[in-house]
Amino acid sequence: MLPLQVHLNKIEAGTDEAGRGCLAGPVVAAAVILPKNFKNKLLNDSKKLTEKQRDLLKPIIEKEALSYGVAFVYQEEIDQLNILRSSIVAMHRAIEKMEITPEFISVDGNKFTPYKNIPHKTVVKGDGKYMNIAAASVLAKTYRDAYMEKIHLGFPYYNWRKNKGYPTKEHRNGIREFGSCVHHRKSFKLLPEQLKLDL
Repeated sequence: MLPLQVHLNKIEAGTDEAGRGCLAGPVVAAAVILPKNFKNKLLNDSKKLTEKQRDLLKPIIEKEALSYGVAFVYQEEIDQLNILRSSIVAMHRAIEKMEITPEFISVDGNKFTPYKNIPHKTVVKGDGKYMNIAAASVLAKTYRDAYMEKIHLGFPYYNWRKNKGYPTKEHRNGIREFGSCVHHRKSFKLLPEQLKLDL
């Protein structure tokens, strides 16, 4: 079982995002404060869990967390800010949505900018090391997946219901055939041939 958090003597939020490497849709971040006695054998990095396991964990985390927040940064803002800044903005907004202000923030990854002078620590692959970051990764992923399944209905030829906006062969074939749409990140290289010059 994963350790609960970095600093057990402080009110600590774990934060993580989902969707950084996608060609379409938002980047979604979550922040979670778990109680000191929280235990769950299943909870792990969301990428190591099945969709069924994530869906099982989501209501448990939401019910048992002392506080949590989820925030979306959509493709238009991603195109303006760049994806790294958008991921950090999403994490800040998720922390801001919580009803409890944390005393410490543990962040998945190696990049973060301070939030309201609250001390923080970046943890590479933190979603597989600490429960509060893992819980945030599960919420970020499940909320984003649900959104991508919803917008799939209007654009079924990209099959976002299955690929969730990631650059799969099927997704790219859809872009080749039908072009990009309002949900695509225009600042991203949508097709590999965008690198080639027509001479």
